[in-house]
Amino acid sequence: MSEPTTSAGDFIADVVRADIESGTYGGRVQTRFPPEPNGYLHIGHAKALIADFGIAEQFDGICNLRFDDTNPDAEDVEYVDSILADIAWLGFRPHKVVYASDYFEQLYEWAESMIVRGLAYVDDQDAETISAQRGGYGKPGIESPYRDRSVEENLDLFRRMRAGEYADGEKVLRAKVDMQSDNMQMRDPVMYRIRRAHHHRTGDTWVIYPTYDWTHGQSDAIEGVTHSMCTLEFVGHRPLYDWFLLHLDLPHDKPQQLEFARLELNNTVTSKRKLRTLVTDHVVDGWDDPRMPTLQGLRRRGYPASAIRAFCAYIGVNKTNSRHSLEELESFVRTELNRVAQRRMAVLRPLKLVLDNWPTEDGRTLGEARAAGDEAVGITQWFEIANNPENPADGARQVPFTGQLWIEQDDFAATPPPKFFRLSPGREVRLRGAYLVTATDVVFDASGAVTEVHATYDPASRGGNSPDGRKVKSTMHWVSAPHAMAAEVRTYDRLFSADVPGEATGDPFDDLNRDSVQVYAAQVEPALAPGAGGVEPGQVVQFERIGYFAADGVEPMLFHRTVGLKDEWAALQKRVG
Repeated sequence: MSEPTTSAGDFIADVVRADIESGTYGGRVQTRFPPEPNGYLHIGHAKALIADFGIAEQFDGICNLRFDDTNPDAEDVEYVDSILADIAWLGFRPHKVVYASDYFEQLYEWAESMIVRGLAYVDDQDAETISAQRGGYGKPGIESPYRDRSVEENLDLFRRMRAGEYADGEKVLRAKVDMQSDNMQMRDPVMYRIRRAHHHRTGDTWVIYPTYDWTHGQSDAIEGVTHSMCTLEFVGHRPLYDWFLLHLDLPHDKPQQLEFARLELNNTVTSKRKLRTLVTDHVVDGWDDPRMPTLQGLRRRGYPASAIRAFCAYIGVNKTNSRHSLEELESFVRTELNRVAQRRMAVLRPLKLVLDNWPTEDGRTLGEARAAGDEAVGITQWFEIANNPENPADGARQVPFTGQLWIEQDDFAATPPPKFFRLSPGREVRLRGAYLVTATDVVFDASGAVTEVHATYDPASRGGNSPDGRKVKSTMHWVSAPHAMAAEVRTYDRLFSADVPGEATGDPFDDLNRDSVQVYAAQVEPALAPGAGGVEPGQVVQFERIGYFAADGVEPMLFHRTVGLKDEWAALQKRVG
C-alpha cells in the first residue's frame, strides 16, 4: 500500500522503535490481529486491525491473523470467512492465518505444568459462587475450599474433566494467584471450563475449553509475537498476561502487551452482542445492512477501504478513550469519492417536465401535438458531459436529451417561497449541460398536487449558455424520460438518534431511530444500467446535486447512499479554526 497506515506520533510505534534500537527481540517485530469469530468485524476493529498490520508493515515485520476460537457456542465458519474477506478488502495480507485451537494441546500441557507447580487447582464450585467469592474493589476475596487440593488430586480431576466425566459447569480449573489482589483479574481466574459444544474446527474432540486469559498470551508466545496490542479494557489483564508467561517454559522471548484507545463513534454501537440483536430482531437486514458499522455494511454502503485507512491514520493510536463523530469519518469518505467517483444524473422524486416547443419526429412540436390530443415522441439529441470534473482522464459520456424529462419535485414550486431560485412559472433555469428553459404551465391533480410542468427551451442556449449573456440563478439536473431507467434508491439516517446511544436510559435501543431508511422509486440516466459501459456491482458514483451512491453488490438497479455532498465536519473545522 502506498499510503501510511500508522501515524508517526503513535506511542506504540515509539515503543517498537526503541525496542529495535536496543536490540530487544533481536530487532524483530511480529504482531497479530486476534478476532474472535463470533460476529462480523466493525469499524472499531478496523482501527485495531490497521494498527496491528500497520506496525508490522512500518517496521518490516510480520503480522499473523489469529482467530481466538475458544468459545464454540458463539463461533462459526461464516464469521471466519467474513473476517478473511474484510481484511483482504482493507488491503492487508496476513503472514499466516492461525487459530487458537491450533494450540489446544499445548495449552492443556501447560495447564498440567501449572498444576504440578502448585499454581492451579480444580474448583467444584459453580460460576455464581466463584464470582461472589472474588469480592470487589475494597472488598476482600474468599478463598475456595478446594484451593489447597493436592497436586495429585488436581491432576486426576483435570484429566477426568478432559475425558468428559463431568457435566458442563460442574468443575473448572483456576489459577492460584492472589485472592486479595487489588486487581480483580488476579483473584484466581478461571483457566478452563467444561463446555460440550461442537467446535467449528476441532469438532467434538474437546469438552474443556481454555478461557481468553489462559489462551491469549500463550498463543502470542507460541507464535513468537513481540508486541501484542490490545484496547484499553485489557489494561487490567496485563498483570495476569505477564504472570502466566512468567511461569511457563516459553519457546520464544516473552511478548509484551501494549494497550491503546479503542475507536468509538457517535450515533453508533459496536458491541457484537448489540449488533447481533439488531440482526436477529430484524431491525436491520443482516450484518451487511448499510446502516451497520460493520466493515461489510460500510463496504456495501460504498465506503472506500482507503478512506477508512486514512481516517484511522488521522485518529492515530493513543492512550485516551474518546468519541469521534460520524461526520469525521464521512469527510474522509467524501474526499476520496470526490476524487474517484464518476458523475451521473438521477431523479429521486420524479416530476415530468415537458418542453412544448421541442420538435417531434413528425415535424410538429410537443405543444402542437398536445393541443391536437396526440401522443408524440420528441427527437433525441445527445450531449457530451464530463464523467468527473476532478479527473479529466475519466473522459466524458453521451447523455440523451428529449423534450420529455424527469426533474426533482423539489426543483419546482408553483408558488415559490422567498429565495427560491429553481423552476417556477415564468422563471428561467439552466438544465445541466443542455438548455435554458422557462416554465409556462402547470398541471395539477384533483388533490392539488403538481403532476406535470410545461416549459419552453431556448434553442440558442445549447450547452446551457445564453448567447446574449443573460444570467440564471439555478442549474438543475434532469433525466430524459423516454431513456430513463427505473431504480430503487435508499438513503440512510443515523441508526441511533443519540450521540451516545443509551446514555440517558442505560439501554441503547431506547435511542433507536426507526425511520433510518428512506426508499425512493427513482428515474436514472441509462449510464447507470448494470453491465458493460454502465456501473459495476459495488461501484460508487455521484448523483449530481444529491450525493454519492453505491450500486448494490447483488441486486441490479439498487443504489445505497454512501454520503451526501455537504461536508459538515470540514465546515465545522473551518468555523472552529
